[in-house]
Amino acid sequence: MHAALSLALSTLITLSGLAASVPATAVTVQPSPATTTSDVSFKASDGVTIYGKYYRAASPHALIVLFHQAGSSKDEYKTIAPRLAAAGYSALAIDQRSGGELFGPNQTVQALGHSADYLDAKPDLEAALSFAKKQKLPIILWGSSYSASLTVVVAAEHVNQISAIAVFSPGEYFDASPSMIRSAASKVTVPFYVTSAKDAGEIAAAKAILAASPAKLKVQYVPTTGGVHGSSTLIASRDPQGAEDNWKAILGFLGQLPL
Repeated sequence: MHAALSLALSTLITLSGLAASVPATAVTVQPSPATTTSDVSFKASDGVTIYGKYYRAASPHALIVLFHQAGSSKDEYKTIAPRLAAAGYSALAIDQRSGGELFGPNQTVQALGHSADYLDAKPDLEAALSFAKKQKLPIILWGSSYSASLTVVVAAEHVNQISAIAVFSPGEYFDASPSMIRSAASKVTVPFYVTSAKDAGEIAAAKAILAASPAKLKVQYVPTTGGVHGSSTLIASRDPQGAEDNWKAILGFLGQLPL
């Protein structure tokens, strides 16, 4: 990558007005005793049972629906979801049929007996959205790696049902079309947050996807320290140098939403 482009990308931490910092209390909150959790399950459109965990905030601003990366499970969010709940956002983390045991058992994959292809997990995301709609809260879709890309596709098809999306390390991961995710992003009009690892290829892919969206509030956070692939970038044990800066960025974005 040319030096000038690299410098431009490294300084592209905020777009459309994301504050360079947020109040300290927004990034140092701890899980609240008022947060409750419960195991949930529901059917996808093809009859597959999707398993998940619901983290209920005491007085939620919104419900964030959390989708994991390849080889992973809902336990990718076992430290992330409680922190979101403590900040006032209920969270639903699911086991997609394309996943594994990177962070813990994937019940959906276990029930199927095998992991499916990435695109086969799209009905799982849609089923989670249907479950979320029944909770009568504003809905934010959140994806990690391959599910970040699927989140853009689902958001494009259900844009009137959601309030925002946040995607961690999206890319054109599907062979069906080399521009499938950018095409979907062109239909996403709700506030749109994107971030990635501190990797030139990931940063460029995220920038291209975000640029395709006509949303008025668009934010790309580019890590200057640390930064790892997917939602793992918010886990201190995975990203000890960059996790807190990533938390500051995503909570700053969430704080701007007109919920």
